[in-house]
Amino acid sequence: MTLPPSITPDYQRDWPRYFDAVASLGPRDTLIRAAGLHGQADPANPPMAVDIACGEGRDTRELLARGWRVWAFDATCQAIDRLSASVPRDQHHALSARVLRMEDAAAAEDWPGEVALVNASFALPFCDPAAFPSLWKRIVQCLAPGGRFAGQFFGDRDEWAVVRPASHWRRAEVDKLFKGFHFEHFEEVEKDGGDALGITKHHHLYHIVARRVG
Repeated sequence: MTLPPSITPDYQRDWPRYFDAVASLGPRDTLIRAAGLHGQADPANPPMAVDIACGEGRDTRELLARGWRVWAFDATCQAIDRLSASVPRDQHHALSARVLRMEDAAAAEDWPGEVALVNASFALPFCDPAAFPSLWKRIVQCLAPGGRFAGQFFGDRDEWAVVRPASHWRRAEVDKLFKGFHFEHFEEVEKDGGDALGITKHHHLYHIVARRVG
């Protein structure tokens, strides 16, 4: 099998290079949608979010600026260092950031209880498929009724599907996964184009904002 040039045999990327490439970009559209649907944060009782594989922090910073509290984690020390250094001092009290792999996150004792949002921007496809069911169960369990998920899943026709097919989903499988949720935004994209590192590939993915109703 010939690997696509922007993914490794263990289905990872050159993360430091990726962080450099996206450092100047704003928050993801799905995060903006979810935060907007939640409405203005109550300063007396700030909403809580979990940011999965937060990277250099583009989404976490947006939530903090909107008055949210955020429990953010990433597998790389460099990501957490970049995030911590980029957050204004007067927002540090609202941030809990730690180095943690997605594969270990489901068992984390300090994972917050009921939260208003779980954000996973382009994150969950990089979780080992064997660990994904436990992580997804934790995500669903921690969401308060009416809480939201925001993020992306990769489709089965994406170019990277040849590397790790179990990390790619058919539309019917995504619908089944989100049983007990209401899709507030669902966009399926299939196109040829550049990725964050400027490498052309065939993309097939789902952009999702979903509210827990069950």
